Amino acid sequence: MTSILPNLLWLAAAMMPSIGQKAPDFELDSYRGGRVRLSAVTAKSPVALVVLRGYPGYQCPMCQRQVADFLARAPAFASAGVRVIFVYPGPPERASEFVTGKNMPPDFEMLLDPDYEFTNLYGLRWEAKNETAYPSTFLIRQDGIVYFIKSAMLHGGRTTASEIIELLPKGKK
Repeated sequence: MTSILPNLLWLAAAMMPSIGQKAPDFELDSYRGGRVRLSAVTAKSPVALVVLRGYPGYQCPMCQRQVADFLARAPAFASAGVRVIFVYPGPPERASEFVTGKNMPPDFEMLLDPDYEFTNLYGLRWEAKNETAYPSTFLIRQDGIVYFIKSAMLHGGRTTASEIIELLPKGKK
């Protein structure tokens, strides 16, 4: 009977968080260096957590457009006092393509998930050939509670920066 328990615990941990639930905490390397822990960020501000698809062979054009869209709307996120965290599942050298030559605002972060630690924790692992993760967005309040989720079980259907900005609190907290 005890051998079943670890399997059940892993299964429970591998489920996507739900609206109204506390976001599972994680810590990942930043492309800027150092490590970033979700709970440390949410202790200071709400978070828009954007999970990119990642791709081992080439850069997903939809991911590129999504990141560019969020970067273009950076002032609106800053005005709302919201940190934007991108998670890149897969090879770290591919993630650098999103930030090299771009002006990444200080309240934006690109985190690296090469071993799919975060991706598995959030139940987003896309187990198909040449896939890494389901593109997803989570809005997390300062108390760590998830209040919005959009996860695409395909390449498209992602959130836009405008869609997320409409859901953010008005005025800096």
